[in-house]
Amino acid sequence: MAEQEAPAPLKSLNSYGPTYISFINKSSRNAEAWWLDFAGKPVSYGDIQPRKSLKMDTFLTHPWIFRASDGAKLLANLNEVYFPTPAQYEEYGYPRYQPVYVTAPVYSLQEYCTRLIRSMVRKEDICKLEIPEGLRKDLNLEPDLLRDIQILSAKRSINGSN
Repeated sequence: MAEQEAPAPLKSLNSYGPTYISFINKSSRNAEAWWLDFAGKPVSYGDIQPRKSLKMDTFLTHPWIFRASDGAKLLANLNEVYFPTPAQYEEYGYPRYQPVYVTAPVYSLQEYCTRLIRSMVRKEDICKLEIPEGLRKDLNLEPDLLRDIQILSAKRSINGSN
C-alpha cells in the first residue's frame, strides 16, 4: 500500500516555482485578496471590485483566500483556499496570466440570514431580538479571518488534501 503524503500546512512554504495569476472578481461585491505568508498569517493585497481583476506574480506554494467586505467567504475557482497552478507561457516566452475566478458560494439559509440581520441590526441591539439563543450566539460571533484559517488548517489535517 502506498504511503499517503501529509497535506502541506496552510501557509506559504517557499518562493520556488513562479506562476502568474489574474484573479477575476465574478461576484457582485468587493473581494479582498489575502495571501497567507510563511507563518500562515494573512496579508491583504487589497480589494478587487466586481467585474475587475488583479494580476499577481506569485508562487506555487502560496495559498490565497478571498473575503467580502463584511467578512463573508468567497471562493477562488470554487475553493475556499486557492493554490496556484504551474506557470504557462506564450509563444515568445512571456508569462500567461491564468484566470482564477472569485465567486460567492451558495450560502446556507442560516448564513444568509445571519449576514442580513447583521447588516440591519446594530450589534448592541441583537440581545433585544426575540430569536432563538443559538441564532443570537451566531450573530454575536462575527466573521474572523484568523479563526477561518485555523478551521481550514484543521480540515486539511483531517482530510489530507488541499
